[in-house]
Amino acid sequence: MSVLVISPGRDPEAWVRELKNQHPGMDVHVYPEDHDKEEVEYAISWKHPRGIFKNYPNLKVIASMGAGVDHITSDPELPEHVKITRIVDEQLTIDMSDFVLALIMDHLRNISYHYCSSEWEPKKYMRIQDTHVGIMGLGTLGSGVAGKLVKNGFKVSGWANSAKEQEGVTTYSGGDLDDFLEELDILICLLPLTGETENILSRNLFEKLPKGAYLINVARGEHLVEQDLLDCVNTGQLSGAGLDVFRKEPLPEEHPFWSNPRIHVTPHIASVTDPKHVVPQLVENYERMTEGEELKNVVAREKGY
Repeated sequence: MSVLVISPGRDPEAWVRELKNQHPGMDVHVYPEDHDKEEVEYAISWKHPRGIFKNYPNLKVIASMGAGVDHITSDPELPEHVKITRIVDEQLTIDMSDFVLALIMDHLRNISYHYCSSEWEPKKYMRIQDTHVGIMGLGTLGSGVAGKLVKNGFKVSGWANSAKEQEGVTTYSGGDLDDFLEELDILICLLPLTGETENILSRNLFEKLPKGAYLINVARGEHLVEQDLLDCVNTGQLSGAGLDVFRKEPLPEEHPFWSNPRIHVTPHIASVTDPKHVVPQLVENYERMTEGEELKNVVAREKGY
């Protein structure tokens, strides 16, 4: 029995080191080095080559290296019997919450505007207690962000596909999306990427927000219809956007987001997985698999998260 780490474009050294530290007897291989495909029962993956897992006849589990699993579930050739797990890490939630709060405060107090300006031009700012923030997606990360914003004095609403409850948060679900959007000053996307949520950040949605609302997308680039955002920023329907995720990463040098002063780009840094924090849960699930026990943080493949 062996473990395969497959993460093209990402240095796997720290992951392999932590796996062996946590489980010295684990037989770990790194794709694409030579290995016996029939021995692999457990794969740890980030953005694998499409269709590759069908070549592993005894594969039982694919563990995502991060909180997101769309890079796995989007593979149309994924073996149906294989279970998929995701990372649930408190530090990822803390990092995401801190990053989103920083983006919000930058927007409210016009910090980037003044930093980039060559003129002494005081600009009116917004106050926390007067700002209504809405979060699309109330999973682990979304609920963590909501809690952070509530503690800091914001008025917070949340929308999810299924009904959720959270102290201090006005929650909406399913068909209540229009009601959720109608009074927001800032909209944050933390939805999982599924067939239903792809392209959800579109002109149709933006026009349901109050004029001048601000967008923050820290979920996936595929949630956003890029031209619709540019159009709505240019017309003033949106006052701007803070974007940390993109359809193509790195964002191409010629992309119009770079040159739009009301769109702030960051290089997918909101919440980065630290192997030291998450390898213990990967090892625990490996041991559960070998003992035939129920796995933790299993993805519902019919939902995509």
